[in-house]
Amino acid sequence: MRHVIALDVGGTGMKAALVGADGALLHRARRATGRERGPDEVVAGILDFAAELRAYGVEHLGESAAAAGVAVPGIVDEANGIAVYAANLGWRDVDLRRLLAGRLGGIPVALGHDVRTGGLAEGRIGAGQGADRFLFVALGTGIAGAIGVDGRVEAGAHGFAGEIGHIVVRPGGTPCPCGQRGCLERFASAAAVGEAWAAACGDPEADAADCAKAVTSGDPNAVRIWQQAVDALADGLVTALTLLDPRTLIIGGGLAEAGETLFTPLRNAVRRRVTFQKLPEIVPAALGDTAGCRGAGLLAWDLLDTTSTTPEEPT
Repeated sequence: MRHVIALDVGGTGMKAALVGADGALLHRARRATGRERGPDEVVAGILDFAAELRAYGVEHLGESAAAAGVAVPGIVDEANGIAVYAANLGWRDVDLRRLLAGRLGGIPVALGHDVRTGGLAEGRIGAGQGADRFLFVALGTGIAGAIGVDGRVEAGAHGFAGEIGHIVVRPGGTPCPCGQRGCLERFASAAAVGEAWAAACGDPEADAADCAKAVTSGDPNAVRIWQQAVDALADGLVTALTLLDPRTLIIGGGLAEAGETLFTPLRNAVRRRVTFQKLPEIVPAALGDTAGCRGAGLLAWDLLDTTSTTPEEPT
């Protein structure tokens, strides 16, 4: 059965699949990233994992994978297949596409940024399916986005497109590790909400999910913290939709797991802020933690489609 390898590399774990031409996940696997062993061992682990997936395909599906797609965090040079930098993995300028192609018998390999790759899957086969323009926003430890245009995701001229978490929504506010003050992710990420709630309730172990539960029970401090996050998020999203005019706005990540505790006030807050802008449909992400892996599979199949449709030289 013809298939591709899909790998989603995270800071703590890797998710992988063998993906059929129809998008079916023919085999799924997980393993620890092992970042505590250092960047060289992380890269070795990725190569070993990919080789094991290739061997599984040969044994159980009757042939080697036709291509591979890999999603990684940090700064990614997708055009050249270089994992430029990832703070949580410690690597710099890793020629991951070349290394993987060498380990996998020379098959085509696509490398993608983790959030943009997950956004590709959400836009094409998930919550944004059928939308010609979408914006995917992941509310996790930080906040990042993916700009979808006609079935693809825009990386930008230098690979930084979609970094909505670093829109300044509170000028002169909380310092951000990026060097600015008042960035969106310092107010509306799952990490920021969890940090604020832990301080308010006096429990250093409390997180954003605990804050959401306290909101539903009517705790006034939780309601205040939550509304501040929603207001900051709405300010950032209205800036983004003013620039991009998406048809669908897809919200994922840990904070989105609060469901309507987030989406009802967020939709209202965005609606109050728009003037001439067209209000997009605001929907929760649909693919959960499989988005990155499914997106990596799409990258691999796209690579094959591009190769197979390259015009032949005239005779």
